[in-house]
Amino acid sequence: MKAMARSTATAAAAMIGAVLEFATLLAIVVAMCAGAAAQDAAPARVTFASMDGRTKLVGYVFTPNKAGRAPAVVMMHGRGGPYSIDANGRYDASTLSERHQMWGHLWASLGYVAILVDGFGPRGYPQGFTRGSYDQRPETLNEVTVRPLDAYGALGYLRTRPDVAPDGVVLQGWSNGGSATLATMAVVAADTPGAVAHSPVLGFRAALAFYPACGLKGMFEDGYRPYAPIRVFIGEADEEVSPKRCATLVEKSRVQGGDIAMKLYPGATHDFDDPGRKRQSVDGNVTAKADALEQAPAFFAEQLTVKR
Repeated sequence: MKAMARSTATAAAAMIGAVLEFATLLAIVVAMCAGAAAQDAAPARVTFASMDGRTKLVGYVFTPNKAGRAPAVVMMHGRGGPYSIDANGRYDASTLSERHQMWGHLWASLGYVAILVDGFGPRGYPQGFTRGSYDQRPETLNEVTVRPLDAYGALGYLRTRPDVAPDGVVLQGWSNGGSATLATMAVVAADTPGAVAHSPVLGFRAALAFYPACGLKGMFEDGYRPYAPIRVFIGEADEEVSPKRCATLVEKSRVQGGDIAMKLYPGATHDFDDPGRKRQSVDGNVTAKADALEQAPAFFAEQLTVKR
């Protein structure tokens, strides 16, 4: 009888242990799902002033599922604007392009606050521009003289947020936004609008420029030097911008002491990180996208550990 009681007690204890173990596992799964849901939630729409002194910009903020101050990423869209080509006149968080959503959610999952700046919509061009339209674009969207002021407007906005580490903000841009990123990070003359922000103390900690056009309207023919580290990612088969011109810019900058480097992806085209089926049907783009998704976070994490 005693043996039977002991056996029953042991079985009951084992059952209770199994139930507790399952409950603990279930709690972990629920917590993970809750975190993922928070990070995959639609970004919040905010408005803030550009440093141009007259434009109220729109931004979409992706936030991590954690308390306290976090590093932040300012994201600058390309010529197509921040929205999907299927937006059909609806320009809001629900119609952001797949690429911008992918990167915004990635940064949030890694503990960053990320803001995608819409610099075209507030100026009357929410649909962006098609390939080959460069000469017809208005001066109010100039990627060298105007859009850097938008980037610094976003930087200023982020520094007002209680969830952002004010000295931990980095910059990422694609295509026309990549060119704007290069211009944003340049050491410029003291009389340049917004020049005071172009410094390691008041500006961005580091930047990533994805497939930028590196002519920069001829404004850096005498040399280009960034005030903080920059990495350029570009495809060898880019059909919109010149990898050769970017290589020349980078080489000249390095001679002048610039902390800038370029990664050239064999077989990759423009928009190689676009997760859509068309771009990812190109083998070179698949490889480049996978590498960029690994290298970009590693670069920012490394730079944010450097004391300044």
